[in-house]
Amino acid sequence: MPVDVARALSLVRPDILYPGGPGCPITQADTKDVNWLPVAGSNNWLVIMRDKHIRSRPGERQQLVAHGVRAFVMTGGGNYTKWETLDLLVRRWADIEAVAGRETPPFIYSVTQAGAARLRV
Repeated sequence: MPVDVARALSLVRPDILYPGGPGCPITQADTKDVNWLPVAGSNNWLVIMRDKHIRSRPGERQQLVAHGVRAFVMTGGGNYTKWETLDLLVRRWADIEAVAGRETPPFIYSVTQAGAARLRV
């Protein structure tokens, strides 16, 4: 997700952290997924990303599964502007929270204009 979108969300939700942001134990924004996914899983964080290929990258997929990551991927958002990305997340936030409250990790859900749909891990 664009860091500016994460920063904007963190201004209205104190529970939002992002790599390199205040209070986040992942101090570098460019930390590789295989290095920060274990941290996300061990902290039971919800992960929101635009990396729709995470399931096809063995190292990242393995870390996601091994550490029980709860992932939401904006599969249709690859060409979205920052504003469109923020708009999508705000409109789908209730769907994200509903899934997070009922699903057992690890999981990956796509987040699109139509809603949230489970993807095979």
